[in-house]
Amino acid sequence: MTLIKSISGIRGTLGGKPGEGLSPLDIVQFISAYGMWLKARHAGKSVLMVVGRDARTSGLMVNRLVLGTLQALGIDVIDGGVTTTPTVAMGVVSHRAMGGIVITASHNPRNWNALKFLDEAGEFLSAAQGEEILSLSDEKAFDYVPVESFGKYEFDEDMLERHIEQILALPLVDRDAVAAAGLVVAVDGVNSSGGLAVPLLLEALGVKKVIEVYCEPNGQFAHNPEPLPENLGELSVAVVREGAHLGLAVDPDVDRLAIVCEDGEFFGEEYTLVAVADYVLSRNPGHTVSNLSSTQALKDVAGKYGCGYSSSAVGEVHVVQLMKETGAVIGGEGNGGIIYPPLHYGRDALAGIALFLTHLVRSGKTCTALKKKYPDYHISKNKVELPQDIDLDQLLEHMARQYAKQPVDRTDGIKIWFDAEWVHLRRSNTESIIRIYAESDHQVKAENLAEKIRTDIRAFLKGEED
Repeated sequence: MTLIKSISGIRGTLGGKPGEGLSPLDIVQFISAYGMWLKARHAGKSVLMVVGRDARTSGLMVNRLVLGTLQALGIDVIDGGVTTTPTVAMGVVSHRAMGGIVITASHNPRNWNALKFLDEAGEFLSAAQGEEILSLSDEKAFDYVPVESFGKYEFDEDMLERHIEQILALPLVDRDAVAAAGLVVAVDGVNSSGGLAVPLLLEALGVKKVIEVYCEPNGQFAHNPEPLPENLGELSVAVVREGAHLGLAVDPDVDRLAIVCEDGEFFGEEYTLVAVADYVLSRNPGHTVSNLSSTQALKDVAGKYGCGYSSSAVGEVHVVQLMKETGAVIGGEGNGGIIYPPLHYGRDALAGIALFLTHLVRSGKTCTALKKKYPDYHISKNKVELPQDIDLDQLLEHMARQYAKQPVDRTDGIKIWFDAEWVHLRRSNTESIIRIYAESDHQVKAENLAEKIRTDIRAFLKGEED
C-alpha cells in the first residue's frame, strides 16, 4: 500500500490501513483540512466549490466521500461528474467558486487515486498554501456544521460543453478550416474521461470521422495509462489500418496530449508543445516557457520568431508562475502539457488538440512533414534508485563540483550543459530516486550521456558505502 501526502495534494493506492493506503479516513481528513483552509481564506462568506473526477473505478466512491465531507463543513458543492482536470479548472472560474477538487491520479495505474486542489482562479495551489493544508491535516482541528447548515449540492451536466465552446471561441482556433479538411482522427481515451471529451471536441470541430480506441469511460484501463509510445501500439495500428490523418492520445484526466502521425510513428510528446508554440508564435509573437526537463526545441522555435524563452522548475505550478512573470503567450511541459493563457493557466489537452489541428490543416502538411520542420532532438529519460538514507543534496553538490567547468543551472536540482547537449538531475518528490533526463541530437548520444551520469552517481554511492 502507498500513501503520499504532499503540498500538491494526496494520492495513493486504494485499500490498506489508514495512513498506509488511500483509505476513506485519509480522504475525509485531507478534504476536511482543505475545506477548513478555504473557509478561513473566505471568512464570513458562503463558500462554493467545484468537484470533478476521471473515470477510474474508485472515483465514484471517493467522490461521495469528498462531497459529503464538504457539505458537512457547510460548503456548497457543484459536481461536474466524470470530466477533465482542465474542465474543472474552468468550471471554478465560470461558477465563481472559491476552489476546486479534481479526483484523479493522472497517469498512475487504476488502483491509484488522488485529490488535487485548485484555488479561486482554477489554478493549482502554491507550495506555501499546500504546506498550510498539510499542517491543518496533521492538527485535525476540524469543525463540522449542524445538519441545518449543511452545504447544498448541484450537478452541472454542461461543464464540459461550456469548456469546448470556450475553446472554439479562441481566435486562433479555426473550426471552419478543420472542418473543411475532412480529417479522419483516431483517439485513445484510455477508457477514462478523454473517451468522452476528445470525441465531443472533435465533433464540435467538424472532424469528418473519429475512430475510437478505448473510449468507453469505465475506468478499465486497457494499457498503462501514461500516453507514451510504448503504451500506444494499438492506436498506431488503428491509424494505419483506418487511413487516419493522425491519432490522439490523452492521459486519464486529459491534461497531457500525445500525437501519432499518419504512418503510425510518433510525433513525440516533447514536440506537442513545440508544434503548438510554433503556431501560436506565428500569429502572436511573445515569450515562451517550459520546464528544465523539456526539449530545447521550444527555445529554438521561439528564437525563429525573435521571441524569448525561459525555463522553470519542473511542475505545472512553477511553469505557470514563470509564465505570469514573463508575460508568456504559450508554455507548458515536455510531457505533452499545453498551457495557453487566453483560455486559462493550466495544462489542457483539449485546447492543445484544437490548436494543433488548426496548425496542421493551415500548414497543408501531413503530420510527418510537419514534424520535420522542427529541430531534431532526442531525450533519454532515466532514474536511479537511491538508498533511503542518502543525502541527495550532497549528491547533487558532488555532481555540480565534478562538472564545474560546464554551465550549471541550479533552479531545480542541477542541469549541466555540454555545448548543444544537456543533462538534468533532480530529486523525485514521491520516491527515493533521482531522475536523469539527457538530450542530444541523436538518441544513442542522449543515452550515452545519461549512462555517463549514472556511472558517476554509482561511483559516488559506492564511495559513500566504503
